[in-house]
Amino acid sequence: MNDAADLDTTSDEEITGWRRMHPVTPALKGWKVLVAVLAVAWFQVGENLDQAIDLLQGRAFLVLIGVIVLIALIGFGYSAIAWRMTRFAVTDEAVHLRTGILFRQQRQARLDRLQAVDVVQPLLARLVGLAELRLEVAGGAGSAVSLAFLRESEAEALRAELLALAAGLRRPVAAPVTPASPGIEQAPGAEPDVAAPAPVAPPQPFEVAPERQVYELPMGRLVMATLRSGTVPMLLLVVAGAVATAIAAQDLGAAFFLVAPLFGLVTFLWSRINQGANFRAAISPDGIRLRHGLTEARAQTVPPGRVQAIRLRQGPLWRGPDWWRVEINVAGYASDTEREERGTVLHPVATRGEAMTALWLVLPDLGVDDPTALVEAAMSGWDDDGGFTPAPRRARWVDPVGWRRHGARVTQRALVTRSGRFWRSIDVVPHERTQSLGLAQGPIQRRLGLASFVLHSTPGPVSPRVRHLDGRVAAALLDEQAERARSARATATPEQWMRAVGVPAAPAVPRDPETPAAPAVPAAPVTGADA
Repeated sequence: MNDAADLDTTSDEEITGWRRMHPVTPALKGWKVLVAVLAVAWFQVGENLDQAIDLLQGRAFLVLIGVIVLIALIGFGYSAIAWRMTRFAVTDEAVHLRTGILFRQQRQARLDRLQAVDVVQPLLARLVGLAELRLEVAGGAGSAVSLAFLRESEAEALRAELLALAAGLRRPVAAPVTPASPGIEQAPGAEPDVAAPAPVAPPQPFEVAPERQVYELPMGRLVMATLRSGTVPMLLLVVAGAVATAIAAQDLGAAFFLVAPLFGLVTFLWSRINQGANFRAAISPDGIRLRHGLTEARAQTVPPGRVQAIRLRQGPLWRGPDWWRVEINVAGYASDTEREERGTVLHPVATRGEAMTALWLVLPDLGVDDPTALVEAAMSGWDDDGGFTPAPRRARWVDPVGWRRHGARVTQRALVTRSGRFWRSIDVVPHERTQSLGLAQGPIQRRLGLASFVLHSTPGPVSPRVRHLDGRVAAALLDEQAERARSARATATPEQWMRAVGVPAAPAVPRDPETPAAPAVPAAPVTGADA
């Protein structure tokens, strides 16, 4: 059991402020049961059209309608009971969630392990002004906590509160308010009335941290980049294969076996456009903010220091316009394939300048005098361009095409690797985010005195590796990088990043009711050490 989402042994008496989801939640969840049953029925009966037509006539039709209504009542009823039994509470240390009807589940998501906070709005939820709040925490499968559904404004306010608490801020301390009674004067020497306790002012909510937009993806570029991806040639090959098979067999039904891969390719293309639509990135004191999605709107917030590694990729069909896809490793998204695909993209289709900007968002200081020249050499350089340690000439026997692109460059802040001649890739890993190191050596590499340097990050799209280095160079890089990682972790920013810049807790509410309430403490600007 991981410590990011585990059993919560805290009793109700120790936790206050329990809340339920929005009352419309059962309606948004119950319809899924009905759709699933109808889909199963369609696949079972739809194969026999005569049987399906018989069900739509006479008494059988009424029975079918009754069964559908009964299933709908069961689905919506179960969702209503589940909503009734579900509640959550937020403390300074964790988010507590209690669910279950027959089997009660008690979980907590520790805020000091918070990796990202997403506000997700599926299409139906967006129509009624609701949103789902997803907390991604460091841990294994099932470590995420979902609060669905809340009012959109409530979800945004709760996200601001959770990010502030995770940063190390504390709620304003409520102070008693002593209102003066108009028209009544206290007699000289009389004892003050202490029978009734003084009312307590409500705590002030955290303000949403301001943000500054950094870049935005035009829809036209997203569509063109999707059409120029490697999936489109595969799609054309599948269509050509289906046509050729049907002509050769003189039977149109012979091409039906290609329907499944064709459907998969079309689905992949649609998912890329659907997820990348309206993509915008902004920087704020509480981290990197990403907004995207067409049918499902998603607003992500990745706090400072939670990005473990970053990768810039470019396929051969993107070489002309010089487009790059920027992806990141975040520990919380690694436990689910769908969340990883949606939550690890920092820019779907970036120009060279935007790709560099995305890199600066994660690592503003590469630890070199000319970071632009370093990234340029990683994108387009060969051999030892830009100070990279390249693969030796004998590496051409194991990689005759791309051996000149393999290389690594160590800076004061990060390890930068590059690879690929046609499918180019650049990986950047801050020293303090190094998980472990290793060397890999196959039989041919061993014969040639070569070795591959491997840096292990958290699970995700980025898997840093430098192939076919000189064996002695790779061994020396392993020892040096291990020492750099230890030194960097010793001076790294703490998990509650606002404490690193000395931000105090929010002030107490003033006693005088006529004095304006002190605003919530604004988050400090992100510095190089924080981001």
